[in-house]
Amino acid sequence: MAGLEIPTWDPETALLIGTILLEAIVLYVGYGGLERLFGPYLMKFLVGGDADAR
Repeated sequence: MAGLEIPTWDPETALLIGTILLEAIVLYVGYGGLERLFGPYLMKFLVGGDADAR
């Protein structure tokens, strides 16, 4: 039957996909942490007011 075959995975391809996913997670968490640490200070510097007043 067409479309019901189980694809075979190349270990190299699986490693590449895993590496890309891990990199995306690390960047997401890293940039989130940086935004939490430096976001209010950067907004205060750029805008000149309180970043929390919305």
